[in-house]
Amino acid sequence: MATFVFDRARGCMVDKATGEPMNQGPWKPVTPMTFGDIEPYQSPVTGEYVSGRRAKRDDLEKHGCIDAAEFGRKPRKLKNKRFIEKHGLQRFAE
Repeated sequence: MATFVFDRARGCMVDKATGEPMNQGPWKPVTPMTFGDIEPYQSPVTGEYVSGRRAKRDDLEKHGCIDAAEFGRKPRKLKNKRFIEKHGLQRFAE
């Protein structure tokens, strides 16, 4: 596996052994995946502004909420027959 270093003179990554630029050759550059932060929004629970992923997680946890993106597309079914009968939830059974 090739080792790459930054060449200041050329302003690009080069193979340490050959000096060949990284974007040439049979390999493809591997870089870490990055995500931009979310846009600030107003919390529906408190009305305060939430800016950033960490603040969103903290806000959801603080108020006992779940992100809507975590819900699956298929509706969940109840499987415990005794629980279904006890609470009259036959419409949610399989």
